[in-house]
Amino acid sequence: MSKVDYFERKLDDKNRLTIPPELRDLLQSGVVLTRGFGQYLHLYPKQVWEEMVEPKLDGDILDERIADLNVQFRTGKVEQELDDKQGRVRIDSHLLAYAGIDRDVVVVGVGRYWRLMAK
Repeated sequence: MSKVDYFERKLDDKNRLTIPPELRDLLQSGVVLTRGFGQYLHLYPKQVWEEMVEPKLDGDILDERIADLNVQFRTGKVEQELDDKQGRVRIDSHLLAYAGIDRDVVVVGVGRYWRLMAK
């Protein structure tokens, strides 16, 4: 199975992104979509979110940096499953607006997650 680090797609009329077949097994447990650090989105396999991101967000209760990260990643956070038929995930309109994505999406692998940007 080849690793897909980059792909481009057009969202369908229901704002769904079709995931390449090579990545669908990796995302079978679900996906987490969040705002990114800039004007783009992050797409995490649910397992990566639970094992790697959540522990980092659960830091010192008085650490303002941790609080800021929680606000950044939890505002508008959406968890979903891929649809079984075509391996699609719907991107909520508030996330699309945040990232300035209309229809054309560029998806780039960034280690264990993907960055979604307007083309």
